[in-house]
Amino acid sequence: MALSNVLLLSQIAGYVMALILSLCIVVPMSLHQDEFRGHCLLFSMGMWQETDGQFTVTWASQAYCNYTIFVGLMLFLVSSVQIYRLSMYMYRHIDSSFLSAFIDVVSSIILCGFILIAAIMITLGFMTWCQNMTERFPSCEVAAGQDIDKVDRIDTTGFYIELGTAQFGAWGSFATWVGLSVFALLKLCRYHQMENVRVSMYRERQRLINEGGSPSGSLQRDEPAPTGSPLNET
Repeated sequence: MALSNVLLLSQIAGYVMALILSLCIVVPMSLHQDEFRGHCLLFSMGMWQETDGQFTVTWASQAYCNYTIFVGLMLFLVSSVQIYRLSMYMYRHIDSSFLSAFIDVVSSIILCGFILIAAIMITLGFMTWCQNMTERFPSCEVAAGQDIDKVDRIDTTGFYIELGTAQFGAWGSFATWVGLSVFALLKLCRYHQMENVRVSMYRERQRLINEGGSPSGSLQRDEPAPTGSPLNET
């Protein structure tokens, strides 16, 4: 199998993995916001009440959860488009152009930056919430399903699994898109190498053509004898 086919198959497999991991971000984060009545637990803090044992929450901005959902949706759309585009290339036995490979490299690197920010936000924000939960419960997992905030009427049943899945999806997406960036960069380097070969072949062909049109000088013709006749002696 040619190197181009190996890279193409690797890219398709990578985008399929990225598509699945994007759902691991969007679905649990959307469920979490629905169960928490539109609130986002990322970076949310509060105080435990001694009287009734309830948790008075100072909710953080919803932008944290909205950003992670936005990144997940963006990854889902980009992965879907790339899977379809590369599948068409594979079906038609063609490959992308140099410009398309360059765009893939740039877009993959930009997406890696977005995913890294989302992964750090989920990890640090979830740690902040769990630090508050462990003030009363032995672990953050035990706090799941407890009625800790009757005022906001939040459902804490699945927050630990949902945020854990989103965290896994974010870091897994980051690793996958780093790999996709490497594949796109390898394809770009291959195109650059092929272009250099074409330029070298063109220059060599032009040199051979120029040498073939010039006089060889290998075979020299004899010069004709002088036309003047010798003097007659008397």
